[in-house]
Amino acid sequence: MKKFSLFGVIFLFLFPLMVVAQVGGGNIQFKSKAGDVVFSHESHVSTGAKCVDCHPKPFLTTEKRKKVTMAQMAKGESCGKCHNGKTAFSVKSKADCKTCHQK
Repeated sequence: MKKFSLFGVIFLFLFPLMVVAQVGGGNIQFKSKAGDVVFSHESHVSTGAKCVDCHPKPFLTTEKRKKVTMAQMAKGESCGKCHNGKTAFSVKSKADCKTCHQK
């Protein structure tokens, strides 16, 4: 019984670490005339963003994603929800285009 208890204690401490290590979802690439955008889940989660900040609203899953325009983002939709110049750099700033758009 002691072996099971020790395993149970180890599991209870390590399981949350295993779950946290899996958070991220990888990278998603978006094609754009202004230069492709690679969205990194890891870089966003590392800033303290939580999955529920984006999912299921304003973003669905990659299978159900919809095309988003810069005009929509400038209105605070999609990426513009956080990239508003207050929470994160603004999607309206021309100086920040290269942060997301890669040629």
